[in-house]
Amino acid sequence: MKIKQLHSLLKLAEQVCLKQNSRLTQKRREVLTLLLHADKALSAYELMDLFKVHFNKVLLTMTAYRTLEFLESVQLAHKLNIANKYIACAHIGCGVAHELPHFLICQQCLRVDELSNELPNNLSDITNKVEQTGYQLFSPQIELNCICKTCLSAEN
Repeated sequence: MKIKQLHSLLKLAEQVCLKQNSRLTQKRREVLTLLLHADKALSAYELMDLFKVHFNKVLLTMTAYRTLEFLESVQLAHKLNIANKYIACAHIGCGVAHELPHFLICQQCLRVDELSNELPNNLSDITNKVEQTGYQLFSPQIELNCICKTCLSAEN
């Protein structure tokens, strides 16, 4: 990711936080920067290792998880439940609700792509169907296990 693009996304992230009466602190900014630079989903422990390498500082386990929870709560990051890893939101500052995010997850390289928020699925319809079946929706996101083109090419 180019520096100009990164600065632009971080500026948008600050605006997202301000709209929600929150702050993008230095540590939150640094963690988000690592997520934005990553070419795959990262666990909290992988983030802690990268934090040490890139910022020459220690990111404590509890701080890592709290920071990731914050970034999730303001929709700047997403937790992938299948892999128990995190990615930066691909739609920072887009102004569209992240009601039902869709993720394509490569099972070989763990690359993740977030699909556009303009997909036709309606969260209220899905929630109603879930409740009619006797369940309560816990995590409204769709995670699709895939193999990316790069990994497919490597196999052939």
